[in-house]
Amino acid sequence: MSATTERPMAIYYEHPDWFRPLFLELDRRRVPYVRVDAADHRFDAGDGRPPYSLLFNRMSPSAYLRGHGNAIFYTLHYLAYLKRHDVRVINGYDAYVTETSKALQLTLLHHLGLPYPRARVINHPARAPEAAQGFRFPVIVKPNIGGSGAGIRRFETPQQLDEATRAGALDLGIDQTALVQEYIPAADQRIVRVEVLGGRYLYAIRIYTPGDSFNLCPADVCQTVGGAELVRAACPVDAPKNNLRVEGYTPPPEIVDQVECIMRAAHIDVGGVEYMIDARDGRLYFYDINALSNFVADGPRVVGFDPFARLVDYLEEAAE
Repeated sequence: MSATTERPMAIYYEHPDWFRPLFLELDRRRVPYVRVDAADHRFDAGDGRPPYSLLFNRMSPSAYLRGHGNAIFYTLHYLAYLKRHDVRVINGYDAYVTETSKALQLTLLHHLGLPYPRARVINHPARAPEAAQGFRFPVIVKPNIGGSGAGIRRFETPQQLDEATRAGALDLGIDQTALVQEYIPAADQRIVRVEVLGGRYLYAIRIYTPGDSFNLCPADVCQTVGGAELVRAACPVDAPKNNLRVEGYTPPPEIVDQVECIMRAAHIDVGGVEYMIDARDGRLYFYDINALSNFVADGPRVVGFDPFARLVDYLEEAAE
């Protein structure tokens, strides 16, 4: 059966703006669906199976930046409940576990034999200088649960890191776990983000950054490489413009294969993997795995098609 009014799709989301394009496409097609606000929700373990044809999990680990930190760990419990009742979930429990742990992401990359920046995991700020010993500086301290570059700090020297530690200036994030990681200067100041849909390659983009920001959300990019302004349909109306520029890109086939392998191992149906080339030695490093894809702004102009239309095609097929 496809989605019906009795068995609608459920879109489980938190950010008020990121999913407007998805809702517009669902409305345009008159697909029966319900919006489930992750920030204000409850469930009863005794209620049995929810009446959804499927649930699309779009919960963001950066929700605590918007006052919705309560929903992050709650979502794990809710997804476990849905899994127990055999509800089809796109980006389900296993995917969300990976989404909410940078440490687990590195463990996964190591298991797959794929390159990633050197890093150590700490659970107390006092351990940061020790964790950085033997690393090539600069280093960054990155909260285990982040999103949108939240909480990442860069330190040029061991002395800077020591001073920040003694001053109590390190914030390890909401689970008090963080990575101490070598900072990779991106060649040509650009990173590549590869998006998958249904675990298969959808498109890739190259984002050009001035290098002073860790928030590389593709929905926030406001210009093409040629300087044309992009329509940022998934951003707040008053979102400030940034200095990010973007272009469509086709990665080498071996990179596409590796990204699809990562997503299979992470059980992520819809998401993105980011990598960069080290400007110092030309080596490639994967550094972020995302189970929440904010598709590139103005997709038709940048990659030649509307990713949200492809997404709804996939959801309708998955609901049958």
